[in-house]
Amino acid sequence: MVSYFFSTPLLLNSWPTTAAPIVLPCWDCPPRKVPVCPPPDPKVNYRPIIGILSHPETAPPGRLNNATNASYIAASYVKFVESGGARVIPLIYNEPPEILHKKLKLVNGVLLPGGSTKRGVHFEIVESIFKSVLAKNNAGDHFPLLAICLGFELLAMIVAKDRSILEEFNSKDDPSPLHFKKHSNIHGTVFERFPPLLLKKLTVGCLVMEHHRHGISPERFRNNKNLKSFFKILTTSTCKDNKTYVSTVQARRYPMTAFQWHPEKNAFEWGLPKIPHSEDAVQVTQNVANFLVREARKSMNRPSSVDVLDNLIYKYKPTYCGKAG
Repeated sequence: MVSYFFSTPLLLNSWPTTAAPIVLPCWDCPPRKVPVCPPPDPKVNYRPIIGILSHPETAPPGRLNNATNASYIAASYVKFVESGGARVIPLIYNEPPEILHKKLKLVNGVLLPGGSTKRGVHFEIVESIFKSVLAKNNAGDHFPLLAICLGFELLAMIVAKDRSILEEFNSKDDPSPLHFKKHSNIHGTVFERFPPLLLKKLTVGCLVMEHHRHGISPERFRNNKNLKSFFKILTTSTCKDNKTYVSTVQARRYPMTAFQWHPEKNAFEWGLPKIPHSEDAVQVTQNVANFLVREARKSMNRPSSVDVLDNLIYKYKPTYCGKAG
């Protein structure tokens, strides 16, 4: 651990401001009652684990492994989860199903990341994970699912029971605002604890990164009774061709939230030229990460620490692929 020590006095009221100075307790003040820290809340899981599903390795350019069974998890998703205060167990999409479902017993929530593969084993395992998440919640455990981009699209296909539900949208490398319905109620949603000023900026600034060519229009969403009854629309966005698509949804009866946009990119990815990296944009990333882990802390699953340590992502060696694309 590295510590930094500074001799400059801390004068919190030295900046030019009209606000009242902030007064902090000091070491040389008159003796006062020693504070007592409250005990941990037994209803809160302070050591949450998030499972992140891997994605099939893509074809050249950018391919780093020629093995046909290779898969990967972008480091940005791992950093995103860790920034919220959780650890990560990788869920390898093509490992034996019994092993993957054993890992699901070690985690307190699942993240379905972005990508491109919408068929085959990958689709089937996402559907299986979705059913497992439903079962865990139906059995009484608060088990969140967060889906990003491809994850959003796969959930839409699964819930709609229609693999052709998606439409074409021109939203590659496209920072965008989010549009809320008039008089939206954000209580209990991912946006509930966003600072009010940041929420306002979300609606007028380009603080979220869109990077997709598929999506679903509000009209098609509402016309599918399965989607309409399972999810509620929180936000929409507009693509470069001025077509509107659903950009954030939340399940009505389950702790599931899906984004067509990429909350992880603002703070942790640099490969696309238009990713917003402003302080406000990074706050968006942090608030979404906090939300996911806050939901995971409600899970009462307490797996063996030995089993957890045997499966954490730290046992895998990261590979730098910035130059390869």
